[in-house]
Amino acid sequence: MKTDLRLTDTNAASDSKGRTWGLEGGLFWWLVGGVGAGITLFFVLLVPLKASFLTSFVVALIPIALCLAYIFGLRQGKPPGYDRDIFERWFSGSGFAPEVRTIRSIRHPLAKELP
Repeated sequence: MKTDLRLTDTNAASDSKGRTWGLEGGLFWWLVGGVGAGITLFFVLLVPLKASFLTSFVVALIPIALCLAYIFGLRQGKPPGYDRDIFERWFSGSGFAPEVRTIRSIRHPLAKELP
């Protein structure tokens, strides 16, 4: 009776970067950074600058909201590099693609050009 086991390397773990709190890969750290920036901003506004509690709280929600918008709008469930592609399109245009005309007027091919 042959008792040799055949072991193969499947590399199944290399396909996923893992999940933390339902966030893919390292997106958890973006959320931690946003919460940390919010807490820091809250206490800076509240203690040294003597702002009101409500004002400090509302202003401290801004970095958290920006991080959540970035995570769920541009990274979570999107292909790799989607956020970089969106930023590149916003700041430098469409790249090598031809310009697309959004307003097309339908004219007869034999109509004269307007001056």
